[in-house]
Amino acid sequence: MALKSEIWVKGHLRACFVAGLSGVVARRGAAEAGAVYVQVFKSPSEVILRAPAPGPAYDDTGRRQWSYPLGHDPVAPQEARLYLERQMAIDPDIWIVDIEDPQGSGLL
Repeated sequence: MALKSEIWVKGHLRACFVAGLSGVVARRGAAEAGAVYVQVFKSPSEVILRAPAPGPAYDDTGRRQWSYPLGHDPVAPQEARLYLERQMAIDPDIWIVDIEDPQGSGLL
């Protein structure tokens, strides 16, 4: 059973806080099923963007699946912001979560 987007976001941010990472909801989307995008900031000038994977949102073990629309390597925050602005124009219900993690995982 898939979690509502709002519950997943709150739970994931709590896990980040417990692990010593900082995170915020940069944009609140639809509580029930808004698509979740995560910007993992390795530094103020490097971000790795995670987006919903095509197909099912969760794998067989119940873990959320992700894609890397801008690649696996960090990009400038401005590049991620432009991508997210295009996504918001298509789907105004998306969530954007920002996590600061020098390791780049964001616990994902």
